[in-house]
Amino acid sequence: MSKTGTQRFDLTGQNVLITGGLGILGQGFVRGFLECGARVVVFDRPENTASQLVELFPNEGNRLIGFPVDLGDDASLRSGFEEAAERVGGFTHLLANAASKGSDIGAFMKGPETFSIDTWREVMRVNLDSTFLLAQLFGNDCIARKSEGSLTIISSIYGVVAPDPALYDNSFYLGGRIDTPPIYAASKAGVIGLARYLASYWGAHGLRANCVSPGGVESGQNDEFRERYEAKVPLKRLAQIDDMVGPAIFLASDAARYVTGQNIVVDGGLSVR
Repeated sequence: MSKTGTQRFDLTGQNVLITGGLGILGQGFVRGFLECGARVVVFDRPENTASQLVELFPNEGNRLIGFPVDLGDDASLRSGFEEAAERVGGFTHLLANAASKGSDIGAFMKGPETFSIDTWREVMRVNLDSTFLLAQLFGNDCIARKSEGSLTIISSIYGVVAPDPALYDNSFYLGGRIDTPPIYAASKAGVIGLARYLASYWGAHGLRANCVSPGGVESGQNDEFRERYEAKVPLKRLAQIDDMVGPAIFLASDAARYVTGQNIVVDGGLSVR
């Protein structure tokens, strides 16, 4: 019997895997999926991922499980997925949220004239390579279990449109200079293409694949950046974390059971101009 009304957003009984669940957006996604009734498994890099989650989300019991997984290491990712899938009996939804700035934030912020190919490969290994490997593990597991499932990848507005360099003059985030380097745009555009490919290829197995592309999210940027950015946005504000949670839950839910191969742009209208 089909769900109706708000029941379509009820994720009770669903097992959801979220990567980067300790991050700025990740914590919002974890909270949102828990509130909708899902059991949530989190992959993140710190060895104490499980204990950090207990501190952030107390009293969730076995509805929230954390695994320390290095997404840049294929062996760590494979073993983490296999252990987590066996523990919960397989996943119905994968939210690939994690992204990397590499080991040198200064190198990550370089422009195309001086961006290091070593930094490019380091970041791409997490942002694109691990996203494909995780999608492969998830998709193959669903197919083997003859189970429908859905994959959502968090992309970015800069996977859709190019940034305005003028926005980033004298722009800072928590005291550090911010910019949008070429690797960010390339990796975020890449995952949109990946999701569309997987939607077409795996559709016959009942697997859906989509993206959410956030615009700028308020998280500690300086006033000068905020004012310039908000002037370009029709809704005249930066996004809040919760603005991204609803679209992600929608794509995982029965309300989106006929939605696949799509990229939902959540940017306050920035990209329409």
